[in-house]
Amino acid sequence: MMMLRLSVAVLLLLPFALWCAYAQSPLVGITLVKNTTAKELGAYCLDGSLPAYQFSKGFGSGASNWLLHIEGGGWCNDVKSCLERATTRIGSSSYMTENVFSGILSNNQSLNPDFYNWNRVMLRYCDGASFAGNSMYQNGNSSLYFRGQKIWQAIISDLLPQGLAHAEKALLSGCSAGGLAVFLHCDNFSRKDVAKSEMIRTLYHDVVSLQGVEQNLNQNCTSSQIDPKQCFFPQYFLSYIKTPIFILNTAYDTWQFYNVLVPSSADPGGVWNSCKKNLTTCTDSQIQTLQDFRLDMLNATNSFYKSSTSGGMFINSCFAHCQTQHQETWFAANSPRMQNKTIAEAVGDWYFERNETKLIDCPYPCGSTCQY
Repeated sequence: MMMLRLSVAVLLLLPFALWCAYAQSPLVGITLVKNTTAKELGAYCLDGSLPAYQFSKGFGSGASNWLLHIEGGGWCNDVKSCLERATTRIGSSSYMTENVFSGILSNNQSLNPDFYNWNRVMLRYCDGASFAGNSMYQNGNSSLYFRGQKIWQAIISDLLPQGLAHAEKALLSGCSAGGLAVFLHCDNFSRKDVAKSEMIRTLYHDVVSLQGVEQNLNQNCTSSQIDPKQCFFPQYFLSYIKTPIFILNTAYDTWQFYNVLVPSSADPGGVWNSCKKNLTTCTDSQIQTLQDFRLDMLNATNSFYKSSTSGGMFINSCFAHCQTQHQETWFAANSPRMQNKTIAEAVGDWYFERNETKLIDCPYPCGSTCQY
């Protein structure tokens, strides 16, 4: 029987401090979903190209275990932004390139001790709605396929006969918009079937409406909300997820800091510019705003922290966005730590039930191991 645990991750966007340590890892090529599978399901990227993934086969003791990591890349919430996205690697497989697996996907035991020899898959993101939509836009010569839900089904269908159907252990992980996709699909995966700001709420609402996402949201959640579209936000449907899940996030997520808490449109005078570039220049009132932002995040996950007996958490005080996919934040000599545990060690302890792992850092300027 497949043992499934889920990891949701928001990854750090920083230069590779340890490039030399893992640059020798082989490039992992792009695999397109079978044309027959895509056609049968109607699974296409925004531009109509075939969905894609990257697959590195497991070996040794990990040959029967599977790690699926869902790529992030934000969302598109109107036709213009989706058309622009359709000409990039996050909207079309035509622009995707091979790359090296690192962090949680690394095949190097010293850099990824618990999962290095598993079957490791990167689900490439090309729909703009966290693998959740199911609709289409057409106007004259312009067409957009909002088929994220179908892409998810197609990739899983491709992987099942390659060994996923007989997995002994499995871990579903994700970055940013891919992290949201983990929340949305984890219970489905375990069966192996196929904030704060009005600005971000409006964006999510538009994504859900444009791409036909609502029909694929958790039905227990949508039936309990006045506005079912709220169930695109993890805090509203987290309590309905039955699969064991690990929440990895920083309390000061930089994407949210820059784009939700203080987007440029809300700061036309540039009062926050200096603070965004250098935390030591933030005023007392700005720091207080950031601390309130952290508390909102902790309040949203408080019930999970208190009541989940199978869940795990690693909420550090770094200013970062996504922390599993890059080696320097996943497992390295200078990686962020809490209780002297790296993220890799914390996730491993939770997955293999070596230790209960629910770690929350104290407020900034805690986090002496962070790479500010």
